[in-house]
Amino acid sequence: MTDALTNEPPLLKWPEAGNSRVPYRAFADAEIHAAEQKRIFQGETWQILCLADEIPNPGDYKTTYAGETPVIVVRDENGDINAFENRCVHKGALVCLKDRGNAKTLTCVYHNWVYGLKGELISAAFAKGVNGRGGMPDDFNAKDHRMRPLRTTEHCGLVFGTFSETVMPLAEFIGPDILERVERVLNRPLRILGYHTQILNNNWKLYVENVKDTYHAGLLHLFFATFRLNRLASEGGVVVDPTGGNHASYSKRRTIHANAEYDESKLRASRDDYRLADPSLLESFDEFGDGINVQILSVFPNFILQQVENSIAVRQILPKGVGRTELNWTVLGFQDDDEKTTKMRLKQANLIGPAGYISMEDGAVGNFVQRGIPGALEETSIIEMGGRDHISDNTRTTEASVRGFWAAYRTHMGL
Repeated sequence: MTDALTNEPPLLKWPEAGNSRVPYRAFADAEIHAAEQKRIFQGETWQILCLADEIPNPGDYKTTYAGETPVIVVRDENGDINAFENRCVHKGALVCLKDRGNAKTLTCVYHNWVYGLKGELISAAFAKGVNGRGGMPDDFNAKDHRMRPLRTTEHCGLVFGTFSETVMPLAEFIGPDILERVERVLNRPLRILGYHTQILNNNWKLYVENVKDTYHAGLLHLFFATFRLNRLASEGGVVVDPTGGNHASYSKRRTIHANAEYDESKLRASRDDYRLADPSLLESFDEFGDGINVQILSVFPNFILQQVENSIAVRQILPKGVGRTELNWTVLGFQDDDEKTTKMRLKQANLIGPAGYISMEDGAVGNFVQRGIPGALEETSIIEMGGRDHISDNTRTTEASVRGFWAAYRTHMGL
């Protein structure tokens, strides 16, 4: 048996049971992690880079990452959005050191090599030498050098990028069923309300699994179940695209009624003795006219769009080593929001983020797994809730979208 992409021995032997069994080694092996950078993050995928509103003016730039590769996203003089690797072609140093800024040109502080807003090399300091001595060879031409570009595309105010010249267009990559649900939420001009950033002490794929895991929401999250924002007994389901990599789960709060599975099971996540000092946190309105109060959506490999009541956010997942992940949240509203709606969104933003009433638990459980598996790297998890396939369903008591992630992962990794 050989690796489907390299014709060499496989990086990881996958169980015959398929995507319902995941080797724990996938979360803890440095060789696998390195291969992911090449095959996924520099491969045939589109990754979220930023929001277009973060770089509204010519010269505005933002630094980010594609996997672990540093990237600059910048709006040029013509208003076009460009992206390229944040690495000087001279010695490999970062060119942009700030998170964001505005500049007419981009200059590497190390040796003062200067780049334009399309990533092209404009000049190298003392390329002609000093007093006729030294300098670059006569055949050195700045036009032959540039920072490695990414292709970019914008949709619904989101900027995606890819190193691939052959990956399919973004809309096709996302697929019609999931794209429709992106457009359902991001249906008018956006307003950025704020940011959260957190470091997770676990492999990036554990957080992706958690996002796609519809089974845990009403079990792990005490706030969800106790205050009846989300229970597995409510009307809802999961949509998984044919590749498995993209998904959307949804539920309808107002279909939650007395339910024996919760009310008699004495689950940790359902407490009758908890109250809110400020119940206005739970005030909301049916913004999209379909009764869906929670929708969590993902696009392989690292994009998350969240709607929890009227709290809307984009999440970007960035690997930072085998057992470390950076999670960036951008909290959103809309340009046509009135002051009351904006205040409601900001108050509900306390539900999410590193210390959110809901999301703080997601920030912990990945590390519980990372700490639990070191002695069991040849063992596998069991992902069979709802079956062994990765098809859409009208229940969230399923791990279909988790199995879908592994189907897409194995395709990109050649496993």
